[in-house]
Amino acid sequence: MFNSFFSDSIKANYWLITGTYRQGSGVRPEVSGITSPLLHSILMRDLDTCNRAGEKITNEIYKPVWQFDSKWTCVLSGEIK
Repeated sequence: MFNSFFSDSIKANYWLITGTYRQGSGVRPEVSGITSPLLHSILMRDLDTCNRAGEKITNEIYKPVWQFDSKWTCVLSGEIK
């Protein structure tokens, strides 16, 4: 099992980085005083997969939650493997 995971990681060329925070009650986007922003990273095979995953996570997980915001980006992990 470990070897399979390691092999898949080698094929990952991008990181999907998502940032989340709970928005304060004001009109302008700002982090609520009772929470802290969080960053999460997920290995992705290629840029297209990374972009599709970021859009899917935003639309299906974050947007349905009232007053919760999320941003994401795809970052090249180094050399294309």
